Amino acid sequence: MLPKASKANNFHYNKKLKTFADRNKKSMPMSAFYMWKFILSSRQMLGYQFRRERPILNYIVGFVCLELMLVIEVDGISHLTEEAYAKDRLRDDTLKGIGFTVLRFSPLLVLKDRPSVDEIIAGWKMRW
Repeated sequence: MLPKASKANNFHYNKKLKTFADRNKKSMPMSAFYMWKFILSSRQMLGYQFRRERPILNYIVGFVCLELMLVIEVDGISHLTEEAYAKDRLRDDTLKGIGFTVLRFSPLLVLKDRPSVDEIIAGWKMRW
């Protein structure tokens, strides 16, 4: 069992995946770009700092707020298969095992209903 993510272990940052993460930043899908630009960047979400495409363990998470221990993912069509769902479930369980909460959003919700996305994230923070 892995230790909980913390400043002491740099939140399980995996520098071996940095090149892949940097590449992902340059080719974000429109919905992920929208999430970043209009919801999470520049401390727009309740003043919290989010990072995008952050390597944690053997994964690259879409967005993460280390202070809140919150991972946010925008799932595209490739996440709809049974196999992808199983991989996502394993990934979420692994991240939860080291202390993160994972919130997943559909691209359609992000692009068409930003107020709901804001409300869901802010509502999670209020329950936290």
